[in-house]
Amino acid sequence: MEKTVSIEEIQNFEGKYPKQLWHLSLVEMWERFCFYGMRGVLAFFMVEQLGLSDQKSNLQYGAIQAFVYAFTFIGGIFADKILGFRKSLFWGGTLMIIGNLILAFSPHDLFYIGITLSIVGTGFFKPNVSSMVGELYHETDNRRDAGYGLFYAGINVGGLLGGAMCIYLGKYYNWHLCFLSAALVMMFGLGTFIFTKKHLGPIGGSPLLHLKKSKQQLWEIAVYAGSILCIPLIYIMVKNTDFTDYFMYTIGIVALVYFLYETFKINDKKAQYKLLAAFVFIFCYFIFMAISEQSGGSLSLFAKDNLDHKILFFKIDPNVVNNSVNSFFVIVFSPIVGILWLGLYKRKIEPNTVVKFGIGFLLLALSFYVFYATRFFANAQGISSLNVFTLAYLLLTLGELCLGPIGMSIITKLSPKKMFGMMMGLWFLSSAFGQLAAGKLGAEMSSIDNASLQTKLMAYTEGYKALALYSLIAGLALIIFSQLVKRLMQEVR
Repeated sequence: MEKTVSIEEIQNFEGKYPKQLWHLSLVEMWERFCFYGMRGVLAFFMVEQLGLSDQKSNLQYGAIQAFVYAFTFIGGIFADKILGFRKSLFWGGTLMIIGNLILAFSPHDLFYIGITLSIVGTGFFKPNVSSMVGELYHETDNRRDAGYGLFYAGINVGGLLGGAMCIYLGKYYNWHLCFLSAALVMMFGLGTFIFTKKHLGPIGGSPLLHLKKSKQQLWEIAVYAGSILCIPLIYIMVKNTDFTDYFMYTIGIVALVYFLYETFKINDKKAQYKLLAAFVFIFCYFIFMAISEQSGGSLSLFAKDNLDHKILFFKIDPNVVNNSVNSFFVIVFSPIVGILWLGLYKRKIEPNTVVKFGIGFLLLALSFYVFYATRFFANAQGISSLNVFTLAYLLLTLGELCLGPIGMSIITKLSPKKMFGMMMGLWFLSSAFGQLAAGKLGAEMSSIDNASLQTKLMAYTEGYKALALYSLIAGLALIIFSQLVKRLMQEVR
């Protein structure tokens, strides 16, 4: 019988990274291929294949993405309380595979059914890998930020491949192949997890080990059955974006009340302050996502209609660039940004986490001013430069790198271990509201039906100018109030 590795053996690793981090990054890489591949084709597919208007497509995109991230909050709670991270991940991955196989079989007729299964599956899958990464490190281990940095860069390989391949297969071959590719890579991801989970020791195990085996199984079956029973309800809400709004507002209030209940249940005042600091970061992440997540909605439709096919000396589809260049820049610049923070730390001038978030917003503001500036590079037909568009994405990515990797890390640092799943779920829930807001902001920019390309160019770029201003205000506010948030964080840095 194989010896089970202990948590102490895992956490007392030598070097920069534990070997389990490479396994988990590989699992998440394949899931990100599936997720970014789907995200990148949603708005395009709904306009080109389902005949939706740009405005309706933006709203629908926001609703689907909101559900995906909202279910990560619910999935995080079920993983914390009943299934454990491993079983939750396996169940979610299975549902995602089935959803994508349905889409591959009949993308036009069964679109919303396949998407609904993918939504529920992602909810059970997504929060658990990042939570398990947090458990690979001892609470006092300062290598955790580097670990999340590697994890963040690694999973973007999946985003790069999925973002480029799925839209390419759909646009130039057929949509069956597009969705089948997502299902196949998800199978690779699940297979990788099954073969490497033995190295995780007790990490991600069942939280119900204190119960009898029969009672434990009963609770688990109830979660599986409940998630299947709610599929028709989610299907109805995904198709009707008004229902999505009601659902999101309800879950938002419930999540806030539940967070406050769990926070004030803790007797330790310092722990409470740290959780309130975590909430500030979560709220900032919501604003960041509402602005930056135009990628799969308005920017996807802008790339479809208003950009040329030239980047530097190459000819390339602008939708491929829109879907994958962010991931490409993350892979290239993630280590460089990490080295920069390390250099500043050695000189004792590294900005604190709150200021880093603020810098992220200032770079986001700059990126949307460049998206706005594409109007000055357009020809008479309303076709603008893909090079300028790509430069804007570079700035957006640099902003994301000031915030995304350290965001997940700081949430696990500020949260008690027993609340990891819930807090990671809350982090993703803030993203759900960001996605919903992103869809609504995108729909506002594309409210004119049957508009000319020149009119579309002006409407979208005017919207990007407004988003740049919102980002600028948020960034300045964070930097001004950084000391206040720092006090809430106590000893955490």
